[in-house]
Amino acid sequence: MLFVFIFITIASLILSLSQGRIALHLTDWIHLCSLHANDLNNQILFRIRLPRTFSAFVTGGLLGLAGTLMQALLKNPLADPYILGISSGGALMALLSIILGVSSIYLTIWTWCGCLIMMGIIFYLNKNTFQPERLLLTGVLLGSASAAMISFLLVISDDKTLHSLLFWLLGDLSEATFPVTGCIILMIALIISLFLASSLNLLVRGEKEAKALGLNIAQLHKILFFLSALITAAAVATSGTIGFVGLMIPHLIRLLCGYDHKIVLPGSVLLGGSLLTVADTLSRTLFSPLEIPVGISTALIGIPVLLFLLQKKFLLCTDCLKQKH
Repeated sequence: MLFVFIFITIASLILSLSQGRIALHLTDWIHLCSLHANDLNNQILFRIRLPRTFSAFVTGGLLGLAGTLMQALLKNPLADPYILGISSGGALMALLSIILGVSSIYLTIWTWCGCLIMMGIIFYLNKNTFQPERLLLTGVLLGSASAAMISFLLVISDDKTLHSLLFWLLGDLSEATFPVTGCIILMIALIISLFLASSLNLLVRGEKEAKALGLNIAQLHKILFFLSALITAAAVATSGTIGFVGLMIPHLIRLLCGYDHKIVLPGSVLLGGSLLTVADTLSRTLFSPLEIPVGISTALIGIPVLLFLLQKKFLLCTDCLKQKH
């Protein structure tokens, strides 16, 4: 299945690079590899589509990985990268920077600051008793508070600014650059997660069994929290808040590959990146020249898939995990 996911990844990247207002056909690709390349095609490919395609793939991979870690940490089928409210803190700071007229160059820095501040608040409120239930409730409450402040900013903003705010909130890859920071974080986080794969397999069996086998539950919870929070912050800083990828991908991977995290973790990165790459391609081509936020496309794809999995009882549950292991 991993080879299948790699093939899907390559196909999604080629599709994204080829499709747009000006399609690049086979002859154009041949010319790009020769000395007779068209300058316009060069600019379209290397300055516009290549950065956007890799931003979409890296963001999707980050969301897929974060969703897998969150569902293992909270043992909740509804857990996604945004459930702890860290993304809301980043979104709040990003919208505030847009309203204040801060240069778009610093938008990523403001987003990172908001995510890190929210992460620090959540950790401080849970430093004595780091329990998944308490962690989840704290994140939901802080996320609701941030959502209320975001709504206030939307109400007081003018019409011109409002469009930019809404577009960013729904996921915006139109001004994407090469995601160097996101790519580094994704690779490091995936390597760390793979080292934790055996511990995650024990954790989903149940905390009592994991403790009996010598697993340090409290330490693992903290590592998963900080790792998933950092991954989420990187995704939000790259492209805004994009829903359903981190919620849907882990369930699909478990359905296709089973419950071993040594396979689930890299599969989530590959399939999550591929899904968001295809969704972004649809967002900028279906209604061309009009471009819709990529978050709308992921919602239109994710809702039917999750409803199907729900009806077939394929969604993650703790009892299912124990039985599978």
